[in-house]
Amino acid sequence: MKTFEKFGTAIPQILLPKNVDLKTWSVIACDQYTQDLEYWENAKKTAGDKPSSLNLIFPEVYLDKADEASKDQRIKNIQSKMDEYLKSDVFDAPVDECIYLERKTAYGRTRKGLVMCVDLDSYEWKPGSKALIRATEATVPERIPPRMKIRSGAKLELPHIMLLANDPDDLLVGGAGKLAKKGCPVYDGELMQNSGSITGWAVKGAEAENLLENALASLAEAGTDSDGTTFLFAVGDGNHSLATAKAVWEENKAVLPADSPVRYALVEIVNIYDQGLTFEPIHRVLFGLDGEKLLLTAAEKLGGSVKALDGAEVLAREVGDKNAGGARYGFVFTRGGKTFFRLLETPVKDLAIAALQPLIDGFMAENGALKTQIDYIHGTDETVELGMSEGNTGILLPPVAKDCFFATINGRGPLPRKSFSMGEASEKRFYVEARRLF
Repeated sequence: MKTFEKFGTAIPQILLPKNVDLKTWSVIACDQYTQDLEYWENAKKTAGDKPSSLNLIFPEVYLDKADEASKDQRIKNIQSKMDEYLKSDVFDAPVDECIYLERKTAYGRTRKGLVMCVDLDSYEWKPGSKALIRATEATVPERIPPRMKIRSGAKLELPHIMLLANDPDDLLVGGAGKLAKKGCPVYDGELMQNSGSITGWAVKGAEAENLLENALASLAEAGTDSDGTTFLFAVGDGNHSLATAKAVWEENKAVLPADSPVRYALVEIVNIYDQGLTFEPIHRVLFGLDGEKLLLTAAEKLGGSVKALDGAEVLAREVGDKNAGGARYGFVFTRGGKTFFRLLETPVKDLAIAALQPLIDGFMAENGALKTQIDYIHGTDETVELGMSEGNTGILLPPVAKDCFFATINGRGPLPRKSFSMGEASEKRFYVEARRLF
């Protein structure tokens, strides 16, 4: 394996399915549609008896709904299928290469990515980390052990982890793409359940290695602080999966060689400035709590001011104003049958949720609130609608600013959970590539 040790990355040995229809082979990340059993049942019907990555993953819709015996049996079935696929010629021979891909989504967007390995010794999810690769959202340690049971001893790894690169000149992913597209695609096809299409090209050879190393060096130089620490990649999706991979490596590193495949994790790297990558805020709704009191508390602590507005449309527009000069928050709360629309204007320059969520947490603790008294909503309209019900408070967050994303993580550490979403659910990563672990 060709490693770029200084940059915590490596060129993997990629396994690609042989003569397989992507529409049946490739399925969406296991941590999507976790409340939608019908989606996964339809995926099962689509795959049928054909070789499919669905048989090699544990969709999390089943993870919290089954007893331990059922989970253990499913894990055994997964590992058995891995053995079967490796022995039955489902995969082509492994190749030392990265994969440059272009993913066209159902929303008309095209996202570009680069599949390669990252060194788990260069990643840390814990707050305060100054590792090369860092978490962007808070990690829940309790979620790691159940996922370790799935990865431990699994012969294959299929990635749904997406890392973000702070690359305004598009040196890494874009540079790899220009080189790769001189050749023919190694895969191309439609994705299941109307999720768009995907095309991949090999990135391999001496020229590719030089390009990758030079691009990584440039990114590392730009991401190095005055104290000498370097922030190279931020985890955009799949942080708990990456944390699980690290835990499995830590558990096995004493008995495995230093260059073991288990030391690495397969990921897709995406340029944060990619126009096909949308960052959507995840809004908040509070139930049975005094939203006006929270609004006034936030205004005081954030040094902001409150403005009354006439309705939802103007509130959403004001919250989304990218030229405001500071973070803006929209509050919709209903009391005594009357709905109030309030804009909180603040001088906050960091990502908006990083400043607000600690205030929400403190407010809920002071008022003895339960976890069920807050929910996380993706859509503006749904948040407003919920806020218009008696006793509720909807809180609209502004768009996530890409240009201060890395600076916020570097300065504050991981964001609160449910801070942002990288596109819609169907735009998340689909499994295509695999890599041998054990």
